[in-house]
Amino acid sequence: MTTRPIFVLFGSSIVQYSYYEGWGATLSHLYARKADIILRGYASWNSRRALQNVDKIFPKNAIEQPSLVIVYFGGNDCIPPHPSGLGPHVPLGEYIENMRKIAIYIMSLSHKTRIIFLSNPPINEELIKRQSDEFGLIPRTNEVSRIYSEACLELCHEMKIKAIDMWSAIQKKHDWKNVCLMDGIHLSIEGSEILRKEILKVLKEAEWEPSLYWKSMAVDFGEDSPYDIVSPDGKGTINYSDLPFPQGVEWD
Repeated sequence: MTTRPIFVLFGSSIVQYSYYEGWGATLSHLYARKADIILRGYASWNSRRALQNVDKIFPKNAIEQPSLVIVYFGGNDCIPPHPSGLGPHVPLGEYIENMRKIAIYIMSLSHKTRIIFLSNPPINEELIKRQSDEFGLIPRTNEVSRIYSEACLELCHEMKIKAIDMWSAIQKKHDWKNVCLMDGIHLSIEGSEILRKEILKVLKEAEWEPSLYWKSMAVDFGEDSPYDIVSPDGKGTINYSDLPFPQGVEWD
């Protein structure tokens, strides 16, 4: 079996659900013959639980370490604390230190391992409040999501880690509350499209060697073959190994 670069998507539900018509599925499609995209998404996880388990998810003695890890935690951390003391809330200061330790651990896996952090996306407060009232929960707010988002971005700036400001990127879309979030929290198809474009932009602009941008990477079995589809003139074949599908879509 050929050895490909490994990309790992590590995070909470926005990662786990990313294969439901989402950004994770699109990345797997674009990199189908270039990299193995591995999903490590865990709905309801916060940064505390992620830190407790990061060494199990990324063992240092693995035969092959990832070339890229895309990390997202924060949406559950910023849920208001429950009076019982239970639940996913993590205070802001601890959240920052948890994310710092996760980044340090992942960067220690190998010299080739790159990281992209995703900050919190915005939320539709009106929809979340209706759901919170129904279940007797304390509603989360977009303002608190912003605070955790900015804390993540500041940490990335400090540590020189690539980051995507989801909180701002999603809100650039007109009527984002209704078109970018399927339930007020998780990304819809349009929300995923925004994130997918932001990820590809980072990969395209990053001065990483080797490049992890999909158009710059080698293709598995990309050579011409007499077994390919015969061209209209009948004099040769058409190499489909590196043609995006469907053609005409602006993938970047």
